[in-house]
Amino acid sequence: MTHARDERNALCDLMDRLGPDAPTLCTGWTTYDLAAHLALRERRPDAMPGIALKPLAGYTASVQDGLKARHPFPELVAMVRRPGGVYGLAPFLDEAVNTLEFFVHHEDVRRAQPSWEPRDLPADLDRVVWKRVASGARLMLRRSPVGVVLHRLGGGVALGGPRQGVRVEVTGTASELLLFCFGRQEHARVELTGDPAAVARLREARLGL
Repeated sequence: MTHARDERNALCDLMDRLGPDAPTLCTGWTTYDLAAHLALRERRPDAMPGIALKPLAGYTASVQDGLKARHPFPELVAMVRRPGGVYGLAPFLDEAVNTLEFFVHHEDVRRAQPSWEPRDLPADLDRVVWKRVASGARLMLRRSPVGVVLHRLGGGVALGGPRQGVRVEVTGTASELLLFCFGRQEHARVELTGDPAAVARLREARLGL
């Protein structure tokens, strides 16, 4: 079993338990919408560009709505549980591409429910998450209005945002820093220090891939 499969299964178990109408941290999306998004991402490559490109977003949204119309929620979750497309044929690619994707969306569902608490990650997953944060910080923080210094509890520093000007220090575990960099600032358990105005701008910025 890989980390990607573990997170995929845990997310699907949670969605099965919560049902189709539970909230998520993805603005405007229920668990049904999230399941359709994940199924589309792996099984409808024609609609994938609209996930990132606004001019194509309308087509992607229509395909996603079509998946919901054709598949009951338990059926969509079952589709997500089985890696589709190229990820079903190449487990190494599933691990490389989907570990963070499913970790973040698992937390999107977990943290939208009452009384959530951060998970204690296995040491090897924590290392994988930090490695991805450290290598991807510049990309994930490219829209930050201020410089960012990420401090991992236990050791490790990564930089993002503008190289000149004011900087904000963000301190937390690898997983919390990942969620912060993925645009879940409000729900990430991190400590921000720096100029109050810069901190406020960073909290409100649209971060992530």
